[in-house]
Order: sequence, then structure tokens, then C-alpha cells
Amino acid sequence: MSDEVTTVQLSKSVVKALKQIKKYPRETYNEIILDLIESAKEMKEFDKFVQESQKTKMKELWGEGDYSAWEHA
Repeated sequence: MSDEVTTVQLSKSVVKALKQIKKYPRETYNEIILDLIESAKEMKEFDKFVQESQKTKMKELWGEGDYSAWEHA
């Protein structure tokens, strides 16, 4: 069973931007948007990874909950 299709209104500037990031000429807007969604998910996961590694390093450097030195950093 295929997904239902809907109509979405986009400004002409958004359509132009989507056309500029096409990987190949016949790529559909649906494919482009799905790629953008996947990229956003990957970036979110990367951000979580970076934040967790920073949190670990901060605990190592400053100790648990002692951030008073930040005032003079």
C-alpha cells in the first residue's frame, strides 16, 4: 500500500532552494524533503553525542556541580 498524497503550499523561494539542492534532475521534492529530514535526524544525533562528550569532559575538569570558575573564564 502506498502513502497517501497531499498538497503542500511552498513559497517560490523555497521551491527555488529545493531545486538548487537536487542530487539529480528528476529527483522529486518528496525525495529532497525526505533527505533533509534524514540529515536533520543525523545532525540531532551528532549534537547529542557532542553534548554528552562535553558533559563528561566538564565533569572531569570541574567536578560534579562545581561551576563557580566559569564566572572568570
